[in-house]
Amino acid sequence: MSLHPLTSLALGAGRPTIVKPLPAEEQLAQLFHLSELSTAVGSDERPPHESHSLQDAYAFCERVIRQHSKSFFFSTQFLPNAKRRAVRALYAFCRITDDTVDMATGDPARALATWVRQVRAARPISHDPVLLAWYDTRTRYNLAPELVSELLAGVAMDLTIHRYATFADLWLYCYRVASVVGLLSMGILGHGPGAEPYAIKLGVALQMTNILRDVGEDAKRGRVYLPQEDLDRFGIGADEILAEVYDDRFRALMQFEVARTHRLYEESKPGLALLTSDSRFGVAAAAEVYRGILDKLAANNYDAYTRRAYLRNREKLARVPKIWWDLYKIRYS
Repeated sequence: MSLHPLTSLALGAGRPTIVKPLPAEEQLAQLFHLSELSTAVGSDERPPHESHSLQDAYAFCERVIRQHSKSFFFSTQFLPNAKRRAVRALYAFCRITDDTVDMATGDPARALATWVRQVRAARPISHDPVLLAWYDTRTRYNLAPELVSELLAGVAMDLTIHRYATFADLWLYCYRVASVVGLLSMGILGHGPGAEPYAIKLGVALQMTNILRDVGEDAKRGRVYLPQEDLDRFGIGADEILAEVYDDRFRALMQFEVARTHRLYEESKPGLALLTSDSRFGVAAAAEVYRGILDKLAANNYDAYTRRAYLRNREKLARVPKIWWDLYKIRYS
């Protein structure tokens, strides 16, 4: 995927201006410039905290998932033990990376730059359970460092880019923060040739689901992820999204975005057959349960401001027969 020709809208000091997203390493270099931290990686700094055992570190990652993503926790239960533990460590790493920006109490650029330095340290920091489990996972499964850089660059984009001109621009962001997670997951789960394009589409579908569910939450942070070209299509302005305008235009916009995201889920389905047999159901469950959020949005008449779309446990379990049937059709079609 070429990263150079894409353009996006960023918030400047005045009105939004057009800027170009940067290749991953340049995006991270910009991060360090903004934070005024050196890019030098140092692993000698050891705060005086008690170190964690590897078993405790993985248990902590499991608690992170259980607390922050009940859908993902549900779907990963269908994976074999070793793969489940590693995928949950990956999720916890992604979650804490994202929270470094979203939950920062001080300068988010400095917080993320500090985290990136710790992630890239030659040795794991034993007092941080997520970094300890993540280091073990990425070395055990030999996960590609360039993919990790793409993920970190995607999170860094949130510091400087708050608007996207086109869906093609938004695709890069979704690729970095979600599709890359799918590609890293496949390094843990195992897969056959040709699986990557399907994983990329599924990642974009999952992230678009997040974006559509969280329109109101993101607006409160001053962010509008929905592409400007789509807003223009339905005659609604980004300032109206920030003001949480809920009318026929907004509902039509959301219906359009939900339909496009459903198509991405459908287009990603053939890739399930390319995963190892012990991983297919877990990935299919994650996709189907998350896709159910789109159905909830529709049932809520696309109100993403005052009603959070989610599936209860019984609704997740009710989708299990469909997951089995879809896998059967894919395998024998």
